[in-house]
Amino acid sequence: MDETTPQIRLIAGLGNSGDEYKGTRHNIGFEVVDRLAAEWGVSWQHSKSWHALWAKSEKAILVKPTSYMNRSGEPIQAVASFYKIEPAETLVVLDDMVLELGRLRIRPDGGTGGHNGLESVIVQTGTEEIPRLRVGIGAAPREGAVDYVLGRFFEEERPLVEKTIARAAEAVKCAIDNGLLSAMNQFNKNPEPDRPKSGPKES
Repeated sequence: MDETTPQIRLIAGLGNSGDEYKGTRHNIGFEVVDRLAAEWGVSWQHSKSWHALWAKSEKAILVKPTSYMNRSGEPIQAVASFYKIEPAETLVVLDDMVLELGRLRIRPDGGTGGHNGLESVIVQTGTEEIPRLRVGIGAAPREGAVDYVLGRFFEEERPLVEKTIARAAEAVKCAIDNGLLSAMNQFNKNPEPDRPKSGPKES
């Protein structure tokens, strides 16, 4: 275990609540924590007071805010306060349209990168020193970025999406078990075998 960074105790996936948002690019953070809940065999519980879905395992507490994306910080901070979890012990999982689909980027701190959900978390916790796992969803067009992130992945992208979600879940588990630095060294690398080939298909 890396002793230089605090133990990760809370995993917060960012997304929009509601069936109409399931499978959208903006909700890949939800999909990562859903996979962790399934792997750990824990069920989601709904807290109206926290405005969140949450699940507790031996590894960590999982959280999915049921608020709007731009108010994600309030439910996350409510759960963290109850369990006396510091910002540095929280790992936020979110989508990133600057990163190519398939890429992951783990950082111990930093700015919002234009992500409203992460901005809300930073405002509520009062610090930018909150670990985050950015999951690449591919570059948005210059116009129509909102429609892009709220749209669903193309059918041909789904195999890579599933691999990316699985890899992101492994990155979270590595951060919990071995520390944030170890997860950064292992998962910030470009996963070349999973990179989709460009150019015309052979006939």
